[in-house]
Amino acid sequence: MTSETTGWDNPLRDPRDRRLPRIAGPSGLVIFGVTGDLSRKKLMPAVYDLANRGLLPPGFSLVGFARRDWADQDFAQVVHDAVREHARTEFREEVWQQLSEGMRFIPGDFDDDTAFEQLRETVDELDTARGTSGNYAFYLSVPPGMFPKVVRQLKKHGLADAPEGSWRRAVIEKPFGRDLASARELNAVVHDVFDPEQVFRIDHYLGKETVQNILALRFANTMFEPIWNRSFVDHVQITMAEDIGIGGRAGYYDGIGSARDVIQNHLLQLMALTAMEEPAAFDAASLLTEKLKVLKAVKLPGDLGRHTVRGQYAAAWQGGERVPGYLDEDGIDPESRTDTYAAVRLNVDNRRWAGVPFYLRTGKRLGRRVTEIAVVLQRAPHSPFDSTATKELGENAIVIRVQPDEGVTVRFGSKVPGTSMEIRDVSMDFAYGESFTESSPEAYERLILDVLLGDANLFPRPQEVEESWRILDPVEEHWDRHGRPARYASGSWGPEEADEMLARDGRSWRRP
Repeated sequence: MTSETTGWDNPLRDPRDRRLPRIAGPSGLVIFGVTGDLSRKKLMPAVYDLANRGLLPPGFSLVGFARRDWADQDFAQVVHDAVREHARTEFREEVWQQLSEGMRFIPGDFDDDTAFEQLRETVDELDTARGTSGNYAFYLSVPPGMFPKVVRQLKKHGLADAPEGSWRRAVIEKPFGRDLASARELNAVVHDVFDPEQVFRIDHYLGKETVQNILALRFANTMFEPIWNRSFVDHVQITMAEDIGIGGRAGYYDGIGSARDVIQNHLLQLMALTAMEEPAAFDAASLLTEKLKVLKAVKLPGDLGRHTVRGQYAAAWQGGERVPGYLDEDGIDPESRTDTYAAVRLNVDNRRWAGVPFYLRTGKRLGRRVTEIAVVLQRAPHSPFDSTATKELGENAIVIRVQPDEGVTVRFGSKVPGTSMEIRDVSMDFAYGESFTESSPEAYERLILDVLLGDANLFPRPQEVEESWRILDPVEEHWDRHGRPARYASGSWGPEEADEMLARDGRSWRRP
């Protein structure tokens, strides 16, 4: 990382040594929608944790913008409470005091010109008082419909244009549109204000250590890559399951659903990382090139009715309590057809993966919370053992556990101790918590630091977003034309139709 991208020369660091901590240079972060859950539970604690780890400059500044009648000290108290409750690292008074001195709050609506003028004056004041050098990231933790209004206000009041030698960046949370047309429209609006390299689209899954470990597992080892292809892999399952319902998110969730909320971004990104070729380098351009190749090669099955499933959770007993069905949740239309479960079979039409199906599924109110990638290998072409000796033997699999219990499991057959030849599945397990003494940083810690450093490796680019919508749009259009979602009991692993979808291919879902 050079001073051109960080905006700061650090004479104590050799940029060639990637082992040294990456420390942000003089900078500030402006959070729009700072009163929301994301800000309180993730962003504010992540900023504190970065400061506590010594990865932020002494003059780092945090500016909140929201419709509240707060003074700076009121905002600082809100941040303090959020840090105390949600920070990953221990609370240290000296770190907090230094950080809180750079906190400011701007009250106002997104169409309030006076508030944006006050924001511009505050940014100028922090440049002088805190030495932020004109370097600011604007984090839009707001509903997608507000993105155009906020970025246009930033342009109107001169906040999007960086002074000579400084930088300005925009951080956008998902969803990036609700279909291909809206994604393109949103990209056009944002890029009218910020150049593409100034825009950082957050997919927090890409900040998780285990997601980044997909690249290390594949390309830093010689044992996996030779079998990572159609000659050895039978199929791939990518699962993101939640054991909770929609909670208080009815206003956001209804009309969006699981496929748009999770498959379009998280799962397709995991699929691209799993299926991509080795990049020329670990940089944003090289990663984009290889991920785009995968997304462009994705083909939907010809019969979407047989190879896609959507569902809604129904009332049932889960975890010892009676939970409501989706249609019974507060704020949900009793006639809603929004999916809380989605599964789809995809094919990657290239030489490496021809004929290998990728099964993606996600859902709420499922058996337990888990996100994993299972690369299931083909069975041995010939077995010298009696069928009775291997009746409990399944398929070999390499399973990357993204959350919880982060790690990797390799499943294979082994002889059971005894005088007879009996073979049974066993697992070799790598767990982050047992193999490393340091705890993994939260995804938002890594991503916020990358924004401040100008490192775009872990951020989806607009081309990826649009390709992902190209894949999902026909599925959503098919579902819109064909009836209601299937029902499944809360606490189960989804509708029976999802099991039938794999059974038609002679396969079955893993039980994580």
